This record gives sequence, structure tokens and C-alpha cells, in this order.
Amino acid sequence: MGIQKPSIPKGTRDFSPAEMMRRQYIFDTVKGVFRTYGFAPLETPSMENLSTLLGKYGEEGDKLLFKILNSGDYAAGLSDDEVRQASRICEKGLRYDLTVPFARYVVQHQGELTFPFKRYQVQPVWRADRPQKGRYREFYQCDVDVIGTRSLLCEVELIEIVERVFRALGIRVALKMNNRKILFGIAEAIGHADKMMDITVAIDKLEKIGLDNVKAELLERGLGQEAVDKLQPILELSDDNSQKLTKLREVLAVSETGLKGIEEMETVFGYVQRSGIGLTVELDLSLARGLNYYTGAIFEVKALDFAIGSICGGGRYDDLTGIFGMPNMSGVGISFGADRIYDVMTGLNLFPEEVSFTTRVFFTNLGAEEEAASLQLLRSLRDAGVAAEIYPECGKMKKQMEYANRRSIPYVVIIGSQELEAQAATVKDMRSGEQRQVPFAALAADLESRR
Repeated sequence: MGIQKPSIPKGTRDFSPAEMMRRQYIFDTVKGVFRTYGFAPLETPSMENLSTLLGKYGEEGDKLLFKILNSGDYAAGLSDDEVRQASRICEKGLRYDLTVPFARYVVQHQGELTFPFKRYQVQPVWRADRPQKGRYREFYQCDVDVIGTRSLLCEVELIEIVERVFRALGIRVALKMNNRKILFGIAEAIGHADKMMDITVAIDKLEKIGLDNVKAELLERGLGQEAVDKLQPILELSDDNSQKLTKLREVLAVSETGLKGIEEMETVFGYVQRSGIGLTVELDLSLARGLNYYTGAIFEVKALDFAIGSICGGGRYDDLTGIFGMPNMSGVGISFGADRIYDVMTGLNLFPEEVSFTTRVFFTNLGAEEEAASLQLLRSLRDAGVAAEIYPECGKMKKQMEYANRRSIPYVVIIGSQELEAQAATVKDMRSGEQRQVPFAALAADLESRR
């Protein structure tokens, strides 16, 4: 009987070196932008106490938490039912997102932190979801948050970060924005503050199913005809941001919260205009995002040239740390979807060529003397910061060239007896096939300049 081939758990992935180079390129670009804005890196443990995680993501989220069995033989002597109840034998769980651990960290270390506190975090999270295309049980999140201030400058800074990240990655995007207070104001203005969720869920389908179907759905959800008629002008808003806000101001005149939301958006859009941000920022009233969480601005980023869901999103929350007994700590943050960004960049062929190879220069190994000369040259190349390696065994030239080819190494340095005599290496560009002679003394500088 053959040995069974090893495998990995459903909903997880191996990332090959080629994939890792590309992923690393995304992470390095994103982190580089975060650091430019003064954000500091933070890491929290993979596992948190279950008491930290339970009850923070709603009933659905609780079901998707991966629980960790306490070490020790706890299951012995327990009935199946008792094992299912789990709380006695599980005190820890894998983190479900980076936001709740961030809130826990802020509350736990509040005495040592300087507020406003700006942090970014790029780590894997785990969800016991049903794996399907594009949905995994283990995936990375790239979060950036500032906590401890209500200033709308933070929102503007996040818009700039979005602009810079996607410009650096070469992805054309549009940023859609809305405000929770405006959504509440709409519900209040049509006399249904209690039905904010229903109204938003229906509005959210506007693009997909059209105005008439949205109106029908609202009637089904228990809104009166009069309320639906009041909503119609809001749903039909299609001008630029300032005109939309002017019309909204009329409709939401009765809602103090709604007017506050309009004021916040006017401030943000004013900053955006004055700061010369080149990104398209659009007020989109159908944007709702995870509603139980946000209290102010909400963001969503869409790629313009590739059909995929949002590739980045977030918003302002006024009481994130309240769940751990530290009320009134306002923050705002966004999360970049690394997996989706990877898919967009692969689909549009946006990764720079050098991301696909680990080694730039490969030395053939054609004999003992040749090897000794190569090792010295290798050292000078590496000192100059050029990634270089030598074939570990002396062998046939053809086999070594095939190896370099398969590894997509752009330059091969050949040192044979003639090259030793001339003290000059033959350098072959594997992409063009062109060969040239370069004196040993000039090799490092020559190859460093050909980046």
C-alpha cells in the first residue's frame, strides 16, 4: 500500500516562492506608505482569550471562531455532549480579525500609549467559514487605524493613503464614501428611524435591481407609500458630491444627526479638494458596510479595470474600546484586502518583472580554479547588494544553463579557462541572448547598474 500524500486543512493555502515574492511586494508597498504617515507597526498573538473574542462579532461571528483545546488530556472521561459545550476545555481562540485584538491592546496598555495612537498591523486571521472561491479559513489583513481623536483630518489622511498605495501598485481605483449619520438621518427624515437596517439593505441593491424593485422591497419591509415617496429623491441623486449634499440638506432638515453627517462629509470633501488629491472620491448613499460597527464616515475602494468586490474598506467607530470598559475612544481605520489586490495585479499584469526572480546573477561552475575565481566575484557582487549564486556542483554547461532558465535568472556569468586567462567574464543576458565580456574588476559595478 502506497504512503498517503500529505495535504493541508481545507480553506488554507501554501504560498510558493513566486507567490510569496508578489505578496511581499504588496505588503512592502503598503507598509512603506503607512510609515510615511507616521503609523507604527503592531503585532498581537495568533490566539486570544475566548472571553476577548466572544460576543464581539454577533451570533454569526461567534460560530466562526476557531477554538483551541486546552493542553492536557481534557477530553478523557467527558461525554460527547460535554466536549461539544467546549467552554470548560477551551479558553482560547484564534483571532477572527485585527480590530478586536487592537481594541484589547489599547485598553490593556492605555497607560503606556500616547494618543492619538497610530498603528498598522499585517497578520493572518482565521474564520471557520465554509471554504469557497475567494473565501479562505486563513487569510491576511492589512489594517491601519488611528485611535483617540475625532478629527476629520484622520479621514483625509486615510484617503491620501488609499491614493498613494494604489498609485504605487499601479491600480486605478475609485473611492466611495458615505456616513452612518446620513444613513440614520435618511431613516429619521422619512419617519422610520427604527428601520435603518431595512432601508439600508434595500438601498444597497439599487445598482443591481433598479429603483422600482428597491421601492417594492421597501414596501414589503413595512414602509408606507408616503415614506417610500419621500425616499425617492434621495435615491435619484446623481450630481457631484456638493450638489448631492445640498439636496440632502433639504431632505434631512428635520434630522439633527443627518445634518451633522452632511457637515462631516462637506468638511472631508473640502480638505480633499484643497489638498490636490487626484483620487476620484464619490459620495455613494447606497454604501452601508458592516453597520453595527461604524458611527461616522465609511469607505470602500473599487478597482476600475478589473471586476472584483471591494479591495479596501473601513470607517469611523466612536466606541470600539467600550467593549473592554474604556468608553468614548473614537477611531478610524481601513483594511487593505491583500488577496483581492493580488488577484487584480495578476489579472492586469501589474507586478514588476524583478518581483518574479530571487536571484539576479548566476555563476556557472566549470572546474576548481574557475570556482575559486567565481567565489571571489560572487562576494563582490553580494557586497554591492546584487543577489547572486553559483551552481553548487561542477558539471555540464547545458544542464547549468537549463537550471538558470527554469529559475528565470536574468544574467548568467560564465567563467571558463579562457575567461580565467583574460581575467574577464562572459555575461549572458538570458532574456535577449546577448553575450558580452566584462573584466573581473568591473563585474560588480556593471551588474549593479543593470537593475
